Amino acid sequence: MLAVPGELPSDRDRYGLEVKWDGIRAIIHLDGGMRVSGRHGAEYTRRYPEIPHFGIKNAIIDGEVVALDSRGLPNFIRLQHRMHLTDPDPAMLELYPITYMPFDLLYLGGTPLFDLPYSDRRALLDELDIGAPPYFPGDSDLLTATHEQGLEGVVAKRLDSPYRAGTRSPSWIKVKNLATCEVVIGGWKPGKGRRAGGIGSLIMGMFTDAGLTYVGHVGTGFTDAVLDDLYRMLRPLEISRSPFCNEVPWKNRWVRPDLVGEVAYTMLTYDQRLRHPVWRGLRPDKLPSEVIL
Repeated sequence: MLAVPGELPSDRDRYGLEVKWDGIRAIIHLDGGMRVSGRHGAEYTRRYPEIPHFGIKNAIIDGEVVALDSRGLPNFIRLQHRMHLTDPDPAMLELYPITYMPFDLLYLGGTPLFDLPYSDRRALLDELDIGAPPYFPGDSDLLTATHEQGLEGVVAKRLDSPYRAGTRSPSWIKVKNLATCEVVIGGWKPGKGRRAGGIGSLIMGMFTDAGLTYVGHVGTGFTDAVLDDLYRMLRPLEISRSPFCNEVPWKNRWVRPDLVGEVAYTMLTYDQRLRHPVWRGLRPDKLPSEVIL
């Protein structure tokens, strides 16, 4: 079961709020042995040997695999070191350990639980005492707390909702914490498909002591008209070499870093990349030199 993006509902007393963990989905099948699978059925058992059996013999548990940093916060960059290793060696297990965050119970002791309300499934999950993070009343201030702690956001789940596998249901609403910042446009990546012949995404930078530093690319939040306007503005600014002081992936079209825009994003990663950026618009009131990382 998947969540839809949105905002906190108005009838919040009908919902429970969970922390939205920045990781990857994993289902645990316990039937004497243990099998771990991904959202689309990929085999994860050998990939994440740290996931425990929990001492349970007959259950299916839904949750998220995360890699925690030194502050105890999920770090998607750390998880990327593990997520493509089908059989990690002991060194990788030690360098980038993962943690499993259970948040739903789908099957227990021979009984499917899909049709039970979320609140009942969570009560059964909590009784198993396997370290499931708590959920909070819908009228709590959890979203603010996650923002203050640097977490991705919350998921609001209707207390009376059944579990509908394989669907993106409005009974679950993911609400992300988004910060905004200014970025300098240093280039653009040519578009494909419907965007062929124009801009696919903008290459973003911020200034550091070393110069204009690449912080990612943004390809969402645009209308066709906005992309056409940006194309007309950027073509006269094209230059032959990258304006960035660090390496930028892919083959791009470079421009003189004269234009400033604003993006919303979920977090700045440890390697200085804006995660999940969304374009908000140009900022002609800002000078490129003012955009400091």
